[in-house]
Amino acid sequence: MRPIHLKKKLPPALLLAVLTGLILCPLITVFAKAVIIDGRLDLYQAWQIIASPENVQTVLNSLLLGICVVLCSTIIAVPTAYLLARTQLKKHGWLDILFMIPFMTPPYIASMGWILFMQKKGLFQQLFPSTGSWSEAFFCFGGIVLVMSLHVFPFLMTMLKNAILNIPASLEESGAVFGAGFGLRLRKIFAPLLTGNYAIGALLVFVKTLSEYGTPYTLGRRIGFYVFTTDIHRYSTTAPIDFGRSASLSSILVCVCMAMWLLQNYITNKKSYRLVSGKGTRPVRGKLSAMGQVGAWAWVLLVAFVAIGIPYFSIISTSLIKLRGFGLAAGNFTLEHYRELMSTPKALSSIWKSLFLAVSSATICSVIGTAVVLTVRKSKGFFKKALEGISLLPEMLPSIVLVIGIMLFWNAIYNVIPLYNTLGIMVLAYVVLYLPYTVQYVTSAYSQINESLLEAGRTFGGTPAYVFRWITLPMISRGIFAGWMMIFIIAFRELVTASLIAPPNTLVVSTYINREFEQGSVSLGMAMAVLCVLITTTALLIFNRLVNKRKEA
Repeated sequence: MRPIHLKKKLPPALLLAVLTGLILCPLITVFAKAVIIDGRLDLYQAWQIIASPENVQTVLNSLLLGICVVLCSTIIAVPTAYLLARTQLKKHGWLDILFMIPFMTPPYIASMGWILFMQKKGLFQQLFPSTGSWSEAFFCFGGIVLVMSLHVFPFLMTMLKNAILNIPASLEESGAVFGAGFGLRLRKIFAPLLTGNYAIGALLVFVKTLSEYGTPYTLGRRIGFYVFTTDIHRYSTTAPIDFGRSASLSSILVCVCMAMWLLQNYITNKKSYRLVSGKGTRPVRGKLSAMGQVGAWAWVLLVAFVAIGIPYFSIISTSLIKLRGFGLAAGNFTLEHYRELMSTPKALSSIWKSLFLAVSSATICSVIGTAVVLTVRKSKGFFKKALEGISLLPEMLPSIVLVIGIMLFWNAIYNVIPLYNTLGIMVLAYVVLYLPYTVQYVTSAYSQINESLLEAGRTFGGTPAYVFRWITLPMISRGIFAGWMMIFIIAFRELVTASLIAPPNTLVVSTYINREFEQGSVSLGMAMAVLCVLITTTALLIFNRLVNKRKEA
């Protein structure tokens, strides 16, 4: 019996070894680099680096930015989620798609759109010359908070909307019967029931804010506001390179994010309520007055205008401007920048490299993530917890920390596995960062499979391979494809990984755009940004069409 027992444990052990090498080893390397200086353990010098005034200010800046973005995102997301879940706006499904556009837009591109709109002699001053220099007040801490909040609020809004939809109508009606007004019902019924979901969403927003590089780099650098990611990136790429400092800051960043994760778990466990049961519930049909509808549409359109209209107006118009000095003048528009992109070898090469990285990393993540989910479902005890925990770990950590770890770890073992400084290391980094997407999507799909279906297949003589091929795989395929699509979209326009770990003279879409911005070819960079959004949007539309055809079949 012992050989059979070992045979059952071999696949989980191999998978755990792969995940340990991909995720845990780089993370451990970061902590080791922070405390091992000149080949010896030196906690005092590590503490001196962390406690230096410059780094303390960076930590305070990052925490302040994270808290303010959470608060600003809450102000935008809460009323929007309520309107889309509890009023007549609920029937307009296109609004859900509309509010995902800020997520589809790379943050550094949206930031550049705002900069071009609000800067001196920018698009706003060209449209409204009588306003003077009013728009230039945008370049402050509040401007960074606004731009970052507009990117991340869809996460919080979607989570709160789904939670509100699960609150039975009977609870709200009971409060109204006992004389509770709308405000009291919000405080006594909605707020307690949504606390757990809000904590999860707020943590996501906070961690994404701390790990975001594009907006602090483009907008924060302009006003001298530096955070974790910009300093880590600077220490790792600008001479004299200091991996010790970047590792120390990365270690603090990891500790902050893990502390927030523990706090979120505590709040969720204390404030979670089971609202979905086997009993049927009536959907809530809220009805706004005529003035209420006007106010609701005004709010929704205002959010859409600020989050989508302004940055996209800047992006598209700038990509069409012939001479920036003449701005929005009649006759100063051209498609020449797009023609130049289509005829420039470096531009075409960057697009093909981004497509290769996005497709290959999404495919590898789909294979490994599906294997993880299937193994977790069959395993118990240590292997189950370890596989699940390690595979989801990248989601809880800022991406720049893992990229620094990958750089340090794979550079250290270059003589054994010469992967560093190749396109392969970029694929590996993308796989590490985006593996949790596949795991979550496939887990969600697998949890909907009734175990009796699998048992029926085995009862009628199906081998494990046959049951997987004809029952399990078709049932979870939608989750696999959804995860693949999400990874493709994010990987195609990834900036921080490409800027840190790309081989010399290797450009992808994000680094090409960034290089054009730095060289002053803003219109060419924006033309590439438009192509980037068009490619990812087209891929998403094709995916949705294929899914709908599969449903009809």
